[in-house]
Amino acid sequence: MERMERTNMLTIGAFAKTCRLSPKALRLYDELELLRPERVDPDTGYRYYAPEQLEQARLVAWLRRLGMPLARIRQVCALDPSAAAGEIRAYWARVEAETATRRDLAAFLVDHLSHVTRKDTTMLELRYSALSDTGRVRPANQDTAYAGARVLAVADGFGAAGAPASTAAVEALKFLDSEPLPAGSVLNLLEDAVQGATRAVQGVTQSQEAGTTLTAMLWTGSQLALVHIGDSRAYLLRAGELFQITHDHTMVQSMLDEGRLTPEEATAHPQRALLLKALTGGSPVPVPDLRLHDALPGDRYLLCSDGLSGVVPTAEIQHILTTTPAPDQAVQALTGAANDSGGPDNVSCVVADVVTTASL
Repeated sequence: MERMERTNMLTIGAFAKTCRLSPKALRLYDELELLRPERVDPDTGYRYYAPEQLEQARLVAWLRRLGMPLARIRQVCALDPSAAAGEIRAYWARVEAETATRRDLAAFLVDHLSHVTRKDTTMLELRYSALSDTGRVRPANQDTAYAGARVLAVADGFGAAGAPASTAAVEALKFLDSEPLPAGSVLNLLEDAVQGATRAVQGVTQSQEAGTTLTAMLWTGSQLALVHIGDSRAYLLRAGELFQITHDHTMVQSMLDEGRLTPEEATAHPQRALLLKALTGGSPVPVPDLRLHDALPGDRYLLCSDGLSGVVPTAEIQHILTTTPAPDQAVQALTGAANDSGGPDNVSCVVADVVTTASL
């Protein structure tokens, strides 16, 4: 009887050829419980598929061609055809909306990368404000926020020594407020300063379980050099559009990037705060993200801890930044929005405006 059942089944190679999925993809989908084989040989481990599974395999292949993440495909495959059609319709509506957002980001990047260096006919300066608040739940504030003549920084401490770690990281950058800027790459100067911040954090905590994130910018007079480690964020508001210019160094973000989580799943994931990069008392020392941004008059930058970005919707952040004229009013409004949303974490933010000071 078993021999007859096996003859009706397809080997993984034959099944892959028929449904146009590679054997490697089929093995991955088996591991993810997305498309399990009908039978696995207990001796050889070889996979066999029933002809009836071809329709599901083809559906998976089509959904992958749409770019649907594996986690969402698993949800769709568990639904009846009518509900699955509705889910695919909703997914594609979101793709179209996100494509429009990415189009705007692409336009920004093209403008940013092709921007011709401005002649020195306009002097620019920063107007800035920083605020850090304990929130409504945490017993103490482990965040540090700072805004100075050149340095903008937010650090979000964690663990038993989180507060001194975030303070040490930011304090290690403050000398850049008065340090003569080099004729060469300002990014090298900022990277060296982050090495100093790393040593400072190691000086106040000896544990890998305690440390801090660090997102900071250094103003040169016409550009902002950005350094980023962790899940604090930097945003740019330009011409009414808000762009996130940092990428979270978290386990959940990496799973999102790989298509293993949907945005909805990421929001409620139990490990959403698990960091892949941070400044800690242990080793190895993380490699920071570094980049340089040309500044334009009217630009507004926001640096914040996840106590803001994690509880206040992006649309609300954009509305506050767009409608609140002064940086000190903006940080107050942003902090208030986080606390109005429950204030589950410490919240810190820095807002800096690029303004014209004089024409030569």
